Amino acid sequence: MATLDITGEQFASTIEGNDIVLVDFWADWCGPCKQFAPTYSAVSEKHPDVLFAKVDTDAEQQLAAEAGISSIPTLMAFREKVLVFSQPGALNAQQLEQVVDAVKGLDMEEVHAHVARQREEAAAAASKQAGPQDGTQIPDF
Repeated sequence: MATLDITGEQFASTIEGNDIVLVDFWADWCGPCKQFAPTYSAVSEKHPDVLFAKVDTDAEQQLAAEAGISSIPTLMAFREKVLVFSQPGALNAQQLEQVVDAVKGLDMEEVHAHVARQREEAAAAASKQAGPQDGTQIPDF
């Protein structure tokens, strides 16, 4: 499959509607982005089971900000709606193939369990920081 240009409006539905999605955040003025583009395209042809998306950070500045993009190119990989890889910098073909293979090889049951634990810990920490709503203090033990 060739690469697919997506917008901020399409981002969530693209991630939600596909098992594995790689997203290349790039800009036309970026030299390393231009060097990475043919590699990204070539590897996409070898993996029809993976969606290779591209986001133009100049055209989609809000999406780039929401995604925390501070350097381009940045490659993100999602599997079953979970961000499993994010790294700035251009990769060579071998490195990109390693990322694709690693994402395909993930034990997603384990990944989802890890994400659930992180959410539970964050919720517990947030409720502990918020404290009781009636103003009473509960000591830490």
